[in-house]
Amino acid sequence: MSEQVIVVGGGVIGLTTALTLAERGLRVRVWSRDAAAGTTSAVAGALWWPYRIEPEAETGAWALDSLRVYEKLADDPVRTGVRLVPGVHADTVLGKLGSWAREVSGLRQLAAGEVPGPYEVGLAARLPLIDMPVHLEWLRARFEAAGGVVERRAVTGFAEAAERARVVVDCAGLGARELVPDARLQPVRGQLVLVENPGIEEWFTAADSASGDAAELTYFFPQPGRLILGGTAQEGDERLTADPATAAAIVARCARVRPEIAGARVLGHRVGLRPARSGGVRLAVEQLPGGGRLVHNYGHGGAGVTVAWGCARRAADLAVG
Repeated sequence: MSEQVIVVGGGVIGLTTALTLAERGLRVRVWSRDAAAGTTSAVAGALWWPYRIEPEAETGAWALDSLRVYEKLADDPVRTGVRLVPGVHADTVLGKLGSWAREVSGLRQLAAGEVPGPYEVGLAARLPLIDMPVHLEWLRARFEAAGGVVERRAVTGFAEAAERARVVVDCAGLGARELVPDARLQPVRGQLVLVENPGIEEWFTAADSASGDAAELTYFFPQPGRLILGGTAQEGDERLTADPATAAAIVARCARVRPEIAGARVLGHRVGLRPARSGGVRLAVEQLPGGGRLVHNYGHGGAGVTVAWGCARRAADLAVG
């Protein structure tokens, strides 16, 4: 066989997993239907935080593994796209977070008067904020420097890849719904608005639990050349076109926290489908006919960036074990 490993999927999970395998000395090829800039990962905000992801006992460790990597990558933000940025998680209580929170330095519960906007509780933190287009390009370049190859190729089944490699790694995200198939996967639609940054240097998030609409989120992330406003978490919604009414509501919610956002010039709109899975992330291996291995690494929902490195290391262990 010409390749030792084929990774199906070229988003942040696929590229990080492929890079991890390549740096362990394996010959690795990524098959991706889309260029990295066209994946859901490119649309992400993307703040490190274990958001909407299960199972908690395992994802906490994966997230912390990833955090340590991002903290190092933040030493070179221009190349890697990773910066450590302060901000506030509103509607968040430190004591209600999982055990992983004890390993994150600098988390601090805020007094009511310290929380911006119409929120009574919040948590201050300094966390990795990742400029995804830059980070995805950095991942690809480092992967290729390690001898890896990225190929634009639509995949209709894993048997196709198994003919070329003894190990196939499934990082297909929402595409695994048909490829596996896995009926537990469903899209969670996220819509964003990109505006000129009116001078905001800190990120902000709120689940808006008091609004009664679980699909409405409020967050803004300062990225180079833009401020990203969000957002939505619309389960089962597969629309990829931005909705004008939703966009207006996002701007209005963010402006409740920072009024200057209301007058910011709109640069564009983005929509992505988070690959959420009932039962949580699937990280498992199965045997293929002929003795090969199929490793599954999908179902990360809205926290793919947060757990990418931890999951990649676990997937690599399964691939070579």
